[in-house]
Amino acid sequence: MTIADYAARFRPQGAGMTAAPVATGTRRGAVATDPLLVASALALAAVGVVAVYASTRQQLMLQGIDPHYLMKHQIEYAIVGTVVMAVMARIDYHLLENVSWIVYGLLLASLLATFVIGSQALGAVRWIQFGPVQVQPSAFGAVLLTVVIAAYCSRTSQIGGRQYLTWKDLGVILLVSLIPILLVIKQPDLGSGMVMLVVLLVMLVVGGLPNRYTVLLVIAGALAAFAAIKLGLLHHYQLQRLTSFVGSSKSSSAAYNAQQSKAAIGSGGLFGTGLFHGMQVNLAYLPEAQTDFIFSVIGEELGFIGAVVVLGLSGIVVWRMARIARAARDLLGKVLVAGCIALVGFSVFENAGMAVGIMPVAGIPLPFVSYGGSALVAFFLAVGIALSVRARTGRLPRV
Repeated sequence: MTIADYAARFRPQGAGMTAAPVATGTRRGAVATDPLLVASALALAAVGVVAVYASTRQQLMLQGIDPHYLMKHQIEYAIVGTVVMAVMARIDYHLLENVSWIVYGLLLASLLATFVIGSQALGAVRWIQFGPVQVQPSAFGAVLLTVVIAAYCSRTSQIGGRQYLTWKDLGVILLVSLIPILLVIKQPDLGSGMVMLVVLLVMLVVGGLPNRYTVLLVIAGALAAFAAIKLGLLHHYQLQRLTSFVGSSKSSSAAYNAQQSKAAIGSGGLFGTGLFHGMQVNLAYLPEAQTDFIFSVIGEELGFIGAVVVLGLSGIVVWRMARIARAARDLLGKVLVAGCIALVGFSVFENAGMAVGIMPVAGIPLPFVSYGGSALVAFFLAVGIALSVRARTGRLPRV
């Protein structure tokens, strides 16, 4: 098989492609949806608005700034994200297959643009300024990469009625994927790069990668990570972040952040100190409270009960998307939703785990909750893709 044959798998199939049948069991003209999935995502966004306000009001007032300033922005981001979700849900997800190559070009162009016209903050160049709006391309990296890889997997060879990825397919996918992943890590944004790698692995497994290839890929990834550390390819602070949760760098800033996060959650107890009454938050002991450690704010002010509610809502989002993936009529739908599940699920696990000290401090946002427009819209886009697959799927499985 030539390179042109592999490239053709990324190109549109043309007019001969037929749309998937509309879901059965709905009224004529109606679109099947998942109210519980939508409600859970919106509930998390509402919790995020309150948590952002609770984590920033005190410091903004001390600076003479409107204490509602960041909360208002988060509400605006949530509205934009909801609109994006609703629009994506109405679009046939098969159209994403036709524009996958364009999506890949936009992803690379936006990531390269950050090095040319990007805005720098905290030593990283991750944002592009469009007037009053800042966009972080790496926040959309995992979702856009999901579209590209799903489109490729849907055109692979079938063996015994099941589609499989050959080692040549694996090579092409890794080449296509590692370019944007390395650009994200170069910004540097190690956290988003980690998420993209996890999403890639999950999509490969769902897309038909044989088990032996999966084992070899994991081993190769571990060896590559070990080599990157030994060769000094990671910045010193990145290495400290990755090792702080095992106690090997207790004097680092990452270790300090983790200690303050655990202190905040521990002081919350069962029911919390009360909304707006968290001492760690109000005294600014908890760093990056509105973004990286928003889960710690919830744990301190709303306690164990509040943290469980947030994790429960996140679990519902993952569960409902998993049901959609199982019922998808084609491999394209399954792989698309699998990538979205990996994005949301791993982000929740990493952010919450980072807050309680069992995962490295990687700067990964808590889905729908952490402050930030690009990440919030990207998570809503992922839900919209799942809803698009749901709208063109029959009856969902019971569990």
